[in-house]
Amino acid sequence: MRLKTEIFVAALVRRIFADGGFAAVERKGEEQAGAIFLTQRFRDGLVSLFAPAPQTFFEEGEERGRKFEQRLDRVEEEAVREALSRETRFDPDLWVVEVETDRALADYIELTVA
Repeated sequence: MRLKTEIFVAALVRRIFADGGFAAVERKGEEQAGAIFLTQRFRDGLVSLFAPAPQTFFEEGEERGRKFEQRLDRVEEEAVREALSRETRFDPDLWVVEVETDRALADYIELTVA
């Protein structure tokens, strides 16, 4: 069984804060099953974008948890804003969580390997 989006996001934010990082919900979407997009801001001002992984990354019979893929890696903030704007037009119920941490996001979420 998959956790509701609001519970997953709340737990993620708490874990990041507990490790000394910062996380904030920038956009709140559908509470039950909204897609989650994560932005990771770095000290040099660049930003990475993580999005839900396509269903092709799930094995047959595998529990459908939450997997993410990195869409943009250390780019200017404007590129991330444009990508999120396109995604929002497609799915207005999505969530956006901004993260600032020295740790890799793979410590908090399951990332797909291309």
